[in-house]
Amino acid sequence: SLSLFLFCLYLVSSGLVFERCQWAKLLKSRGMDQYQKISLADWVCLTRWESSFNTKTVNHNRDNSTDYGIFQINSKWWCKDGGVSKANGCNIMCSALLADDPTVAINCAKTVARQQGAKAWVAWRNRCQGKDLSPYLKGCGLDLSDPALHFL
Repeated sequence: SLSLFLFCLYLVSSGLVFERCQWAKLLKSRGMDQYQKISLADWVCLTRWESSFNTKTVNHNRDNSTDYGIFQINSKWWCKDGGVSKANGCNIMCSALLADDPTVAINCAKTVARQQGAKAWVAWRNRCQGKDLSPYLKGCGLDLSDPALHFL
């Protein structure tokens, strides 16, 4: 039926939305806990407020640049989209940041973090910096107290 087709089309276009703990565990498995001294809770917080954990999030900015994907990586400096790109710091097409598999997005976020740290993300500065971030990992079954579990 048409309604089933439209629902399936919505699911395809809406992207993969991670559940908070699923996302935290995936980030940890990709070496993001303490990457560039940014805690796992900081990464979960910033992606919660940047994209609500949605891989397909796209936001257009007043300067004509566009933010892409779960980390909301900006087209002006980090990827190429045919728009106002001045640099392509991650050496990728911006559309690659919208894939359900977040590997490209995570690798690009690592590049941003190496160059600018967490302060590159407005949502981190406004919503996460200096705040109690324990709720972002609560109930996820992650033992972050063991230093052997931290990847640098």
